[in-house]
Amino acid sequence: MANPKILDEIGSKVSELLASSPAKDLEKNARALLASGFSKLDLVTREEFEVQREVLARTCEKLAELERRVAHLEAELANRTPADE
Repeated sequence: MANPKILDEIGSKVSELLASSPAKDLEKNARALLASGFSKLDLVTREEFEVQREVLARTCEKLAELERRVAHLEAELANRTPADE
């Protein structure tokens, strides 16, 4: 059976190799490239998007209510007779 100390040593050596491997550099460079590209785009966070979505929903509700009120007032105006004036 292998000595646990040797297994720990092998594990640490493998971790060192992976940390200094070209794959790690490639991942770091890809992340930097993506971050650079995203910073040039006009993006918003999910939180900002959700806030604006709620604002739009409330605005649509208010607009629908105002449209109903205008339609009601127009109907009242159309139903008026000259004697009512």
